[in-house]
Amino acid sequence: MAKKSNNDYTNESISKLSGEDRVRLKPAVIFGSDGLEGCEHAVFEILSNSIDEAREGYGSIIEVRKYLDNSIEVTDYGRGVPVDYNANEGMFNWELVFCELYAGGKYKTNSGENYEYSLGTNGLGACATQYSSEYMDVCVYRDGYKYDLHFEKGKNIGGLKKEEYNYKHTRTQIKWRPDLEVFTDINIPAEFFHDIMKKQAIVNKGLKLVFKNEVEPRKFEETEYLYNNGIVDYVNEVAGSDALTEVKYIECERRGRDREDRDDYNVKMSFSFCFSNKASLLEYYHNSSYLEHGGSPDKAVTNAFTYAIDKYLKQNSKYNKNESKINFNDVKDCLILVSNSLSTVTSYANQTKKAINNVFIAEAMTEFLRHELEVYFIENKVEADKIAAQVLVNKRSREHAEKTRINIAKKLSGNIDINNRVQKFVDCRTKDISRRELYIVEGDSALGSCKLGRDSEFQAIMPVRGKILNCLKADLEKIFKSDIIVDLLKVMGCGVEISAKNAKNVSEFDINNLRWNKIIICTDADVDGFQIRTLILAMLKRLTPTLITEGKVFIAESPLFEISAKSGTYFAYSEKEKNDILKELGDKDKPSIQRSKGLGENEPDMMWQTTMNPETRRLIKVLDDEDKFLTEHTFDMLLGDNLQARKDYITTNGHEYLDMLDLS
Repeated sequence: MAKKSNNDYTNESISKLSGEDRVRLKPAVIFGSDGLEGCEHAVFEILSNSIDEAREGYGSIIEVRKYLDNSIEVTDYGRGVPVDYNANEGMFNWELVFCELYAGGKYKTNSGENYEYSLGTNGLGACATQYSSEYMDVCVYRDGYKYDLHFEKGKNIGGLKKEEYNYKHTRTQIKWRPDLEVFTDINIPAEFFHDIMKKQAIVNKGLKLVFKNEVEPRKFEETEYLYNNGIVDYVNEVAGSDALTEVKYIECERRGRDREDRDDYNVKMSFSFCFSNKASLLEYYHNSSYLEHGGSPDKAVTNAFTYAIDKYLKQNSKYNKNESKINFNDVKDCLILVSNSLSTVTSYANQTKKAINNVFIAEAMTEFLRHELEVYFIENKVEADKIAAQVLVNKRSREHAEKTRINIAKKLSGNIDINNRVQKFVDCRTKDISRRELYIVEGDSALGSCKLGRDSEFQAIMPVRGKILNCLKADLEKIFKSDIIVDLLKVMGCGVEISAKNAKNVSEFDINNLRWNKIIICTDADVDGFQIRTLILAMLKRLTPTLITEGKVFIAESPLFEISAKSGTYFAYSEKEKNDILKELGDKDKPSIQRSKGLGENEPDMMWQTTMNPETRRLIKVLDDEDKFLTEHTFDMLLGDNLQARKDYITTNGHEYLDMLDLS
């Protein structure tokens, strides 16, 4: 390939983006994404301005509407954004707010001018949202006037319209439609609005946020969010009525600086928390922004709670001899905590405001929390002992789970010479995982017929001897003492997933290590066969659920009837198919019907034709039901301790399965 001449890269090769192109061509720079997430963040930017007004004491209601055409409208009853002429800047304020990046009224928060604590600080949100919109309409009521502005694709159309108006409340109303030329997706789900508005109600006590979702033309579903006691109400809501401890609320104000050469600034912080053995939650907010990635508050909570509880355990001789100390995961599993902080200077990780990294805030929070927790434990000995006991239970459960994981990993480790290590497993020749199929078959007799009937190039056989352990009822230690289960897991090669409250991070599962493209369960078409199939599915659901969600598990349908006639042999997989075949053949073809034998009695040719040949076999892909509750309920009904539900199901539906029984 010829190298370009240096003359192709000249002084004139450097260019800049200007006006609306700064956002329209590079939306991810401002919004973090050019997809739906970026479009959602634009909503947050407009909503933030309304929330800042309310926090300053102007307006107690904010309304958000989502329309069927994906346009959005935010209305607040604050002072009304200034849009008239600004003599200091020599231009209209609407130009500064909606057409200039890095222009706004929130740059002097540390001196308390206009806004002391605000979500918006960069002067980007309103302008960037306008630039990225197909259209935006702004309507402001203030100073005895109604002001109207209209923008299309980042450009103002018609200037500022101003008329005297007798309004009841000052307010700002902004309606816009995100532009599909800017974002790849603009259909923001209603769940986003519910989530963000609930969060803002939680940390702005007494502020009512109303979401109106247009579900039919001019028909709106309305939801209100209001927490009169803010984060305390929310922690009570999460904890329910059976928390281990009462909900505690603490707050303080501090002043300091991040570096010696920086100015001091104010920080207000409040925390509400309790402990529970049924729920856990950590949520951090700063200047109303939900800190998804935490930052300074998360560091402080982690440090302070681990330190204070460990200190209490040591001082009160709660640890066993030579026992290792707790870590924050042990605390987090039983802690419900929400923090709400405000500062006049904020160092966000980026424009999307998902983390803050102020050094002083982290230090001030840590010192405050350590002190408050020490006093709390001294003054509330009964609650402190409950907390200590639960944290130790979490710690010891975690350590037990880790030990179990290590033992499992040892049992399942290694990929060498699996044929010699797993009894009666019959491998296939190809190493191409995209072709390899593993048949899990019922018993040694089925092994023989399947082995002879298969295509040994890509089909392997693993026999299951009898009914395997019910993995939904057995504990992990018992499960991994089962040779059948361990052998199956070795053959699959992908490890296991352990789902338990205190074993969240002990998964050794890696689907990239799966040795098969398809795992096919192949059992007799009778009651025993169906039970074995169900037990195998229960094992996969408990230990390797991702194989099901990724569509790797299949059931091979076995024929119920073999119909011999002059014209050939036919196989029916149901009573209806049998009747249809007989009807088509007619009496002159002299058909004879034989109930299908078990797999072990089938001839190899029949096994290949009915069960193993990709061209003629019938496979049922096993998928997780979208209704997780229904899936869990069904497994519990079939294999769990809910005997009455099982009896009720058999009474109601048993007649549908009578044709599976040999009643002769």
